[in-house]
Amino acid sequence: MEREKPNILVSACVEFKSCRYNGQCINSPEVRGLMEYVNFIPVCPEVAIGLPVPRDPIRLVQGSDKSVLLVDSENGKDYTSSMDQFIESFLNTLDTVDGVILKGRSPTCGIGNVRIYPSHGKVTQLHSKETGLFGRAVLERYPEAPIEDEGRLNNLSIREHFLTRLYTIHQFNQLTGTMGALVEFHSSSKYLMMAYNQHLLKEAGKLTANHDRLEPAQVYRRYRSLLTNMFSQPPKIQSTINVLQHLFGYVSKNLNAKEKSFFLESLERYRHKQIPLAGVTAQLQSWILRFDSPYLARQTFFQPFPEGLQSIFDSSKGRI
Repeated sequence: MEREKPNILVSACVEFKSCRYNGQCINSPEVRGLMEYVNFIPVCPEVAIGLPVPRDPIRLVQGSDKSVLLVDSENGKDYTSSMDQFIESFLNTLDTVDGVILKGRSPTCGIGNVRIYPSHGKVTQLHSKETGLFGRAVLERYPEAPIEDEGRLNNLSIREHFLTRLYTIHQFNQLTGTMGALVEFHSSSKYLMMAYNQHLLKEAGKLTANHDRLEPAQVYRRYRSLLTNMFSQPPKIQSTINVLQHLFGYVSKNLNAKEKSFFLESLERYRHKQIPLAGVTAQLQSWILRFDSPYLARQTFFQPFPEGLQSIFDSSKGRI
């Protein structure tokens, strides 16, 4: 059954509108590449409160009562109240948000490393670094959703973790609410979960077995919490290698010495970041199909997000 696309809240200045303070639009191949696979919800908080394009830059400054204010960088006009009102009303209009991509270091949308100045006007010294006003509200409103800024998505590992978390939790949210659907989801996600957190995988397995005979709704609530925690941090490379070795054990008895040697050499190359994960999983998938293992073939570990989003290009480090 074809599933609904995830909903992603995104800064409108990233690939959607020329609405930055300087009238420009940010080019992001990562966001552009997602357009076919997600439903984007573009927003520009600054334009939404009536600021023109182009405009004087706005900035965050430290208030006298230790609060953080949003002001015009040239004349000091305070937009904090207007922005707070917009944030509250806008977020209340949203239904389901599965993920978020915001403009990095923006005084409104930034989710970290946003400069806090001591005042408006020309200053040479920063007071500190914070989150933008809109970015902070989004982080508080959607603690379970994957949230990134567009710049960090240039990194292959960060991007793959974002997509894996996005589509895994979205797939869970699409389940019918029956125990049978949950058992199927858990079964097909076993090795992906194993790569992320073996301890929480075991807890999720016990919950799915439902020995305490809990109501399905209660099982789902607890499972959702485990799933969110499980995918909160990217998997360690050694954990992924352990899963690859585990899967290799299913097919190795049918391989000749040269095939085994080639796989183990590829595993070491992956360990040292000389080839991407797909360079190893493709070998396993070919053997799984060759030796006809339906259970392994349907594991989401091999394709946690749509095939069209697979990429071996890491723009922050060059081609792997």
